[in-house]
Amino acid sequence: MKIYCDIDNTICKTEGNDYRNSEPLLDKIAIINNYYEEGYEITYWTSRGNDSGKDWLSFTYHQLREWGCKFHNLKMGKDSFDILFDDKAKVL
Repeated sequence: MKIYCDIDNTICKTEGNDYRNSEPLLDKIAIINNYYEEGYEITYWTSRGNDSGKDWLSFTYHQLREWGCKFHNLKMGKDSFDILFDDKAKVL
């Protein structure tokens, strides 16, 4: 099974676009890491840099590793939206 997980204000607290000062939410990271350990394919998917055009890929990869996040993929370019309707969406 594949899990896509947002980063900012999902597994960390981020004010605006201040990614360098994001604070990890270790309880949320532990939930995702548990799914990784159970064999799920974990992809972190973020909209970091969409508005500014700045490439946050390397920074974000290292930040996730520093926080102890276990994952298979990191994808940038997630659209910004307020509501998602999807028949497969689940809320943790």
